[in-house]
Order: sequence, then C-alpha cells, then structure tokens
Amino acid sequence: MPQSDPDALDTTALPTALQLAAVTLLTQHPLTCAWAADDERLPRLARAHEDDLDLAANMEMAAFRASYFAFPGLDPPAYLNRWQPVSADLSALLSIRFEGRVRSRPFVDLSGLSRPWDVADLPALKWAVLDVYGAFAPLYLRLFSSAPIDALPGLGRDRRFVAAPVSELADLKTDIPPELSLRPTEDDRHLTQAEAAYAALDAQHPAHARQAQILDIEELQEAIDAGLMFDVLVGDKWAGYAGVHPDGHLGLPSYSVQEVLLAPAFRGRGYGVHLTTLLARAVLEARPSEPGRVLFGTIHAYNAGAYSAALRAGRADVGGWVQLKL
Repeated sequence: MPQSDPDALDTTALPTALQLAAVTLLTQHPLTCAWAADDERLPRLARAHEDDLDLAANMEMAAFRASYFAFPGLDPPAYLNRWQPVSADLSALLSIRFEGRVRSRPFVDLSGLSRPWDVADLPALKWAVLDVYGAFAPLYLRLFSSAPIDALPGLGRDRRFVAAPVSELADLKTDIPPELSLRPTEDDRHLTQAEAAYAALDAQHPAHARQAQILDIEELQEAIDAGLMFDVLVGDKWAGYAGVHPDGHLGLPSYSVQEVLLAPAFRGRGYGVHLTTLLARAVLEARPSEPGRVLFGTIHAYNAGAYSAALRAGRADVGGWVQLKL
C-alpha cells in the first residue's frame, strides 16, 4: 500500500484527482487489498474524484442545483464543492448533498482529504463544515471509515459496504433448495409486483423507505439489456428480482447489487441467504470473461435483516459511511 507523504498534498491549493485517490486508498479496509492491486485501484479512485473536483468549479451544475433546491439568499457558488482547510495539516473536499434529492434533508459529504482523518479531527471538521455550508443547516457530515460497525464513539450509523469476490461466492458449498433458481429477466412484466413488495415492506417497516428504493423502469431495462437482471423463481412462480450493474466502487472492479428482492409470499422460507450465491453464479455465467470482479452491496446499517443476510451469504463488511451530527 502507498505510504502517506505529508508534503505530497498542498492543504490550500485544489488537489489533483490522483492525489485525492492516493489518500482515499490509505483509508480502505485491509481485506480489499487482496482483491485488486493498488496500481489498478488508484486510476478508478481518481476517476471518481474527478467528478468531485468538477463540482468544485462547474458553475453550470451549481446554477442548476441553486434553481432546483432554491435556498433563499444562496447563489450558485454556494452549491460548489469546497477544498477547505480544517487544521494545520488537514484539508477536506466538502460537498453539499441532499438525501434522495429532498431539499429538507441536506447533509455534507467528505469527498476527499489531504490525509486520512481520525477521531481527533472531528471537532475541527464540524466547524469547517458549518463555516462553508452552515446556511444550508445540514443535518450531518458523512465520512467513510473502514472500522467495524459502531466502532467509533459519537458517530451515527449510515450505509455499510458488504462485499466478496464473485468467484468465491459462486464456489460456496451450500444446500440451495431445489425449487429456488434464477433466470434472465426478459421484460418489465413483474415490476408492478416488485413495487408492491417494496410498498409492503415500507408499511411494515417505515424506515425502509429511506433505506432502500425499488429500481425504476429505465434502470430495470438497462440491467435487462446488459443481461445482469434475473427473475427469482420458486418452482415456476416469479418470486422476486436479483441483479447487478458493473462499476468500480472503492476502486475495485466490481458488480454492485442493484436489486435483491423476494415478494412477501416467499419470505420466511430461508430463501434469502441463497440468493447471493445464485446471483454470483448467474453473473459468472452471463459474464464469464470477468471472474475477478467483486460483488458489492451497499446496505443501510439499520436494515438489520438485509445486512445480516449479506454476511450469512458470505460477504464481508469492508467499511462504510458514518455520520457526524451537526
């Protein structure tokens, strides 16, 4: 892993994407180091940071956001990302965000750093955030940490990243019920049933609506066209969806889980824990030339059922976001 160089990143001038990527790589979970080489991860991380840096100067996007969210008295420059000094040796790239694009739920994302943060930096980070974005009255600062869930006192839960190499998940020895299978999804005929399944979960668990959302028809069609969306079958009956999309999350060559859903009539039968294995096998069959990818899921830490199911299915918690209340 590359070593941190305190002189490598000027804490006042806007950094480069590659400089931010080098610091981000230092914050990653040790388990992920075996899944891709540093020199492969750095360019992927840099590409993600290029978007962060673009939003520090893109006045067209800032004007669009100012028009969309329309905070009184705040002109477009207020919506730009900011490279903000935090302390003598720390600067942070801060981004104003909105949960689900809802104006009443602003938060600030810690999108890049001059060095990895630690708990001692939190008071200074809080003041830096309020200095830049206080007019938005943000609810919290979101930070990435590879520490275990609830390991950092004073920080709240957010989404966790659970992952494992696709090939390892596909090779798991498990007694999959013979009636449970996947087949490639052909069209959107079952989307209404999937929407009803989400609505039932939202009614049963009100917090679920903010923790997970059903994919829309365009996202479903895109996954179908890519051959990466599958119908869950119990016997010959449609029982849900399972699908992924390719990306480079955390700088890893990965498939992010786009949907894993069981309709209410098929829950409580022990099927859920087997869907990850079936999905990994289906993806390898659909994309046999990409066996080195990681199956990656983002699950809210308060979604205890989905989180524990992912761990039981062979994925590991490799860190996630935490919240510093403002």
